[in-house]
Parts: sequence; structure tokens; C-alpha cells
Amino acid sequence: MSDLIRVVVDAMGGDNAPEAPVKGAVEALEANAEVKVLLVGKEDIIKQELAKYTYDKARLEIIPASQVIEMAESPVAAISGKKDSSIVVGMNLVRHGEADAFVSAGSTGAVLVGGQVLVGRIKGVQRPALAPLLPTANGMSLLIDCGANVDARSSHLVQFAKMGSIYMENIMGVKNPSVGIVNIGAEEEKGNALVKETFPMLKACDTLNFKGSIEARDIPFGGVNVIVCEAFVGNVILKMYEGMGSMLLKQIKGGLMTSLRSKIGALLIKPALKSTMKSFDSTEYGGAPLLGLKGLVVKTHGSSHSVEIKNSIIQCVNFSKQGINEKIKEGIQKEQQGA
Repeated sequence: MSDLIRVVVDAMGGDNAPEAPVKGAVEALEANAEVKVLLVGKEDIIKQELAKYTYDKARLEIIPASQVIEMAESPVAAISGKKDSSIVVGMNLVRHGEADAFVSAGSTGAVLVGGQVLVGRIKGVQRPALAPLLPTANGMSLLIDCGANVDARSSHLVQFAKMGSIYMENIMGVKNPSVGIVNIGAEEEKGNALVKETFPMLKACDTLNFKGSIEARDIPFGGVNVIVCEAFVGNVILKMYEGMGSMLLKQIKGGLMTSLRSKIGALLIKPALKSTMKSFDSTEYGGAPLLGLKGLVVKTHGSSHSVEIKNSIIQCVNFSKQGINEKIKEGIQKEQQGA
């Protein structure tokens, strides 16, 4: 039991709380024998939800927290003012080494502020970055940053590229991962001031396999392994990606039901189609880790259902076993020593 990875789950966070976080926690226990889940939130509500399930009680613990940070609250004020909220209590467990990871579908702003203030940045990391995996025609690509740093500087983007490369190599097993910066054209002279300033810095970095600019249309085809941008652009890409995927799936399903012939065809291709569509379902890959922190923090969508919570918990087990934070710390320190 002492070797279990301890993952704190914010039972009060997200549009579907507490049902989705609690169910996701139970499903994670069933799917992975190496995890212990600490559900943090209002104890009576959590117990009421848990009563619906049969689970390994030795690997699930309730951590009481009387307050909830709402989506509309000021993140800074909420983190400083609501000391007994599920987010603050959960992150403090990670901070003090009483847990290995924290997962929340709650307020993104509060998770970002709490991650920096409570968990803390790795020494040398200028800004942590949210980094979700995107399904592509060539497997998975990492989008960094998608929501943490709207006003990033060029030095931040270079560091995002380095952290993203470490992630892809150690977690996804991609040797010498390729890196591209999101741009409006392939030419080096194109882009806004931030991209123009960052491009030559990435190009000059010997530790990166920099391939130049990547246009948004090339991202679904897996043009590069690590997609670098500031958070405004990254969040637009992520939301467009998700919306387009949902729309296409709806259109395909509708088209297959238009006639008797199409319905028969649908039955014939259903197994192959289901497998293909599953590979493009972002919920299968868990949430977005906040890379650059001393502890592991994973943010899932506010609308997450139990499957994404479950996969985020299992994702944390893999992160912890691979020591991704330690590898980022080593990589950043090595860069600084060589500078």
C-alpha cells in the first residue's frame, strides 16, 4: 500500500460535480491497482455519492473541505480567502508531500493561481504552462500553452518548448520530438512581434529539434510533436479543435442514418469507425498537466464527465512513475548551467 500513487481529486470542481469526480475516482480504482484516491470536498455530499458504488475502501479516502471556489470568483481572492476550499486543501496536500498529484475540473484561474502560489514553480521555470495532448493523424501532439499565460514573452515560449520536449520524450516515448511555433505562414519573417522574436531563439537552441512555423491547418495532421504558442492562441486552437471534432462526429452519425442503405452501411463499418473516432476523442487522454510546478497538477475540462476524470487520475500515475517534474527540473538546471 505504501507504493500507491496518491492522487487528490477535487470532488466539488466542474459542471458535473460531485457526480463526475466521484464516479471517475471509483472507475480509476477499478482500472488501476497502483492508485489511491483522496476525494476532497464536502464530506456529507461525497459520502452520499460514494454510497452508489462498490469500491476498494482501503484505496479511497475522503478529505473534508467546507468551501467551494466558484467559476465566476476572482482566482487570487478565492485562493487567499477560501483556505478550506477543495482546491486549496487539495493543493496543500501536494505541497506538503501528503499526495503525489492533484486533479480538478474546477475554476481554471483558481487552479493556475493555486498551482503557482501553493505548489510553487520549479526553480528556474519562469511560467508554468498548461499542456494538453491533441489527437492527430500521426498520433499525439502536445499543445503548450493553452490557457496559463496570455501575455507570454519570447523567453517563456522557448522554455515551454523545452518542457514540452521533455514531456513528449519521457511520457510519450517520442525520441528527439519535433517542435514548431504556431504562425500564420511557413516563412520565418511572418507572424506577430512575439513570434518574430521567438522564432530565432528557438532556431538557435541546440537542445530542441525545431522545425520552424506550423500553421493551424497542419496541426491535425501531426506536423510536429510539440506545438508552441502563447495561451490566447493555444486556447482558441484547443476549443476549435474540440468543437470541430464534435461537429464532424455529429454530422457523420446523422449522415449514416439518412436512408436504409446508409444504415446498413453504418452497421458494416461501425467497429472500424468506433475505433477511429475513439483515437480522436480527447477525453481518452485525460487532462492538461500544468508543467513547471514542483508538484503534479492536472486540469480537466469544466464539463468533464467521469471518463475524463478517470483517465486524468490514471495519467497522474504514469506522470509520477516517470518522474516528469524531476526530469523538467533536471533539464532546466542543465540549461542554466550551460548558459
